[in-house]
Amino acid sequence: MMELLATYFELTKPRLVSLVLLSAVVGFCLASRGTNNGLLLYVLCATGLVASGSMALNQYWERDVDALMTRTQSRPIPSGRMEPHQALWFGLSLSLFGFVLFISLDRPVSALLALLTELSYLAVYTPLKKKTSLATIAGAVPGALPPIIGWTAAGGKLHAEAAVLFLILFFWQLPHFLSIAWMCRSDYARAKLPTLSVLDTEGGATARQMILNVCALVPVSLLPTLFGITGTAYFFGAFVLGFLFSAVIAAAAFHLETRARWVLRASVVYLTILLMFMVLDRV
Repeated sequence: MMELLATYFELTKPRLVSLVLLSAVVGFCLASRGTNNGLLLYVLCATGLVASGSMALNQYWERDVDALMTRTQSRPIPSGRMEPHQALWFGLSLSLFGFVLFISLDRPVSALLALLTELSYLAVYTPLKKKTSLATIAGAVPGALPPIIGWTAAGGKLHAEAAVLFLILFFWQLPHFLSIAWMCRSDYARAKLPTLSVLDTEGGATARQMILNVCALVPVSLLPTLFGITGTAYFFGAFVLGFLFSAVIAAAAFHLETRARWVLRASVVYLTILLMFMVLDRV
């Protein structure tokens, strides 16, 4: 029984769901005018259910590709630990419960954003992965929506402030996932996925994309202060973080063969500290 539960839990990709929840918490805290821990808990439950359902459904749709790649062959479906129909119904059930919870909280905008997140992830990004390297850009859209879900759930409006939060997550994801794609390029090639890392054998285009996106990320990360979401302490902290992250990418971008993992690790540290700065400055 415990093994079965662990398999279902693995199907939800808990690490990715944790990032979704973290960004939703930040959006909620930035928009809230006071503490409402009860509402935050419900919002996290709803967001977590939809995110977990999306991850399960993604593995259902990509089971054929997952079976071809070394890093994904051990996932529940390709490894034979779970039947495809079990993953399908599990994912649909989690998603449905999440949407119902959003509606019961009288948060229709958040529910619509959650639906947009799931649809853009499953109906746009997932099929595009097999067709074009631009799928990474499409995939950054659902990845950037969770903070807006938290923002609107706390009463925030879909104004420029929400767009700023979206853009920070959007531009952050591109160097992050480009580094992963470079490290896993042999797997992607085996599965015949036309990622940039597969098409760009020398790494030059990947390096340029990393640099362009971090150049967009750094100024965008300063906008929360200009829009009154955060104070000056965050502004200077974000500037220093952005400088350090840019330095790592500059040092690693044209040496991806040995330094792609630098970008991956630096991106995780950068986002975690940046989001902490946002919340602490707000408090």
